[in-house]
Amino acid sequence: MDSARNNILARLKAAQDKRGEIGENIPDFTSPIYHPLNESLSQEFKTNLEMIGGQVILIKSKSEIADQIKQICEEKKLNRIFCADPNLQEILKENIDIDSDENSFLGLNIGLTGCEFLVAHLGSVLISSAQISGRRLNVFPETHIVVADQSQLTDYLDQALEKLQNKYKNELPSLISNITGPSRTADIEKTLVMGMHGPKSLVVIISEEPL
Repeated sequence: MDSARNNILARLKAAQDKRGEIGENIPDFTSPIYHPLNESLSQEFKTNLEMIGGQVILIKSKSEIADQIKQICEEKKLNRIFCADPNLQEILKENIDIDSDENSFLGLNIGLTGCEFLVAHLGSVLISSAQISGRRLNVFPETHIVVADQSQLTDYLDQALEKLQNKYKNELPSLISNITGPSRTADIEKTLVMGMHGPKSLVVIISEEPL
């Protein structure tokens, strides 16, 4: 019995000696946390959102927004657009039909909203309940179209949250959410299902001209 025990201990010691001394790896705390971004935040945002199934349309002026929305409607064969944002309503009023009446809400298939900020690193849309569109239009429609301008682009999420803090000070919205691509889940048998908990399609239109 003792010889078997000694044999096992000897083999363990030999294996340890063969492995040699384990060095201690000290992290480089001065290295950047994130990978460097593209110089163009709009291109970086476009690349990262489209990588996860979203769509990004870059335009020069806000006068192009209506044409882009018409094209989206034709491609998706959807035509019931709901928008509660007065600024977007004003931009589009002479070019496209939009519903804003509460009685029309349940019949919508496209929700048109603005956003708080766009996060280039993640390809994410930062929204809050303080926006005039509220919470519903971000989750209810089949297709969610977000209209923003380049001033709303941020590099990383921490910068977007800092800007949100500066905007609202001590009156932060009750809901702050980060939308990263169309809604999806693979909870059931690991089968990917789009649109289970929100829109199947996310389109972000970014204008160089301020809205």
